[in-house]
Amino acid sequence: MSVSVRIPTILRTYTGGDSEVSATGGTLAEVLDDLDASYAGIKGRIIDEAGQLRRFVNVYVGSEDVRFLDNLETATPDGTQISVIPAVAGGC
Repeated sequence: MSVSVRIPTILRTYTGGDSEVSATGGTLAEVLDDLDASYAGIKGRIIDEAGQLRRFVNVYVGSEDVRFLDNLETATPDGTQISVIPAVAGGC
């Protein structure tokens, strides 16, 4: 299944500056593996050492946050858009 993945500015160094790239996979985990095969190291910025989504990275399949779906096992139908969005934190 071919999907498009929107890449946040902070991770575009891995994609040569591209803001959107294509990947394949039937689940989010498979898509991230395929993404890492094309853009070495990017998966490590999204997934932690325990194999879970990093705390401050949000991933959406379509318009749904995968943490409220099946997390890394969320299905990624053909043509789906995946968005990787770093959490914004800050304050006074």
